[in-house]
Amino acid sequence: MRAAKQFSVRVIISNKEGAADPEGETIFRDLVLRSGYKQVKSIRTGKFLSFEVAAEDAADARTIVARMCDDLRIYNPAAHSIRVEA
Repeated sequence: MRAAKQFSVRVIISNKEGAADPEGETIFRDLVLRSGYKQVKSIRTGKFLSFEVAAEDAADARTIVARMCDDLRIYNPAAHSIRVEA
């Protein structure tokens, strides 16, 4: 068994495609468009979480965090999707 190393694992939680994103729509409409940034066509918001995890390798660290997010309902799988990066 190898010694555990520490890994930085990032989780990005975003609304599923097609789901309403009122925060993104408000930022887009009330800030971006009103400020004249016509090149921007849409904005989707989300959440970013950062974890420090002891694991054997990066794949193991990602698996631990993904399982934890599912088990603890850190996100709503009916409305959100997650991307786990290490």
